[in-house]
Amino acid sequence: MGTTEENRSKIWPIRLKPGEYEQLEKRFQKTRLRSLSEYARNILLEKPVTVNYRDKAMDEVLEELVLLRQELNAIGNNLNQAVRNINSAHGNADTRLWMNLLSVINGKLEPSINQIKERMNQYAELWSQKLRAAKA
Repeated sequence: MGTTEENRSKIWPIRLKPGEYEQLEKRFQKTRLRSLSEYARNILLEKPVTVNYRDKAMDEVLEELVLLRQELNAIGNNLNQAVRNINSAHGNADTRLWMNLLSVINGKLEPSINQIKERMNQYAELWSQKLRAAKA
């Protein structure tokens, strides 16, 4: 236990309008601090306050990445089904048919895979630009 000077024993009441309180509460909610009192002390004593910042532009990127992941999952499922069918038909007359179908599927998948790679490269470039700008 600390001494009286180390404990927070002084109370400093202030009055706020409802709008002012809401504004203070909204700002507090964006921080990583645990209590409104701690936030107010940091502001009053000019101590640093860590704010959680959310980049709305990155939300769009994340949504696009989710769609790309779903597309990749669909592609993987299709390939797995094709390979499974080829393996089960091994030695049958259907093998040649399945090999032809697999080459058609691969021909359709190749542009999608290239598009995904291109988009991922664009996002990587965007992120690296943002990181360079943040460091400068």
